[in-house]
Amino acid sequence: MENELIVKGEIIIDAEPGKVWNTLTSPERTKQYMFGCEVLSDWKVGSPVLWKGVFDGKEIVAVKGEVKAIEPCQYLAYTTIDPNADIEDIPENYTTVTYRLTSENGNTRLNITQGDFAKVANGEKRYQDTQSEGGWDGILKEIKKVAERG
Repeated sequence: MENELIVKGEIIIDAEPGKVWNTLTSPERTKQYMFGCEVLSDWKVGSPVLWKGVFDGKEIVAVKGEVKAIEPCQYLAYTTIDPNADIEDIPENYTTVTYRLTSENGNTRLNITQGDFAKVANGEKRYQDTQSEGGWDGILKEIKKVAERG
C-alpha cells in the first residue's frame, strides 16, 4: 500500500467563522489571496467550483472541481484539478481540498488538507508543488490577512 501524500495546514485567525467563511467562498475575497483568482460556485453539493484568473492578458480557468460536502461556516470539501496541466482530466486525477473552521475564544482555527496525491497522476510532483513556496502555508497567511481586515 502506498503512503498517503496529504498536504496539511492550520492557522488561527482573529475573526469569527462567518468572516473566515466569506473569505474562503467569496470571489472578491479569494482574488486577494489566491494569486488573483476568484472562486465561482453556488456552493451546493455536486456543483462546479471554478478558480478563474487572468494570466498573460487572457482569462483562464486555473483550477476546477466539484463541491463534495458543505456545512456553511464549519466545513467545505471540494475536488480540484488544474485543467491546464499535462494530466488526464478524469475523476481519478482530482485531489480533494477540505476546510474545517472551529470557533475558539472569538477566533477561528482554520485547518486545510489537500490530497491524496499518492493516488493521482504525477502525484509526487503535484504534492511537492503544493508544498513549495507559495503553497498552502503562504496562502493561509494571506487568508488570515484578508479575513482580519474584515
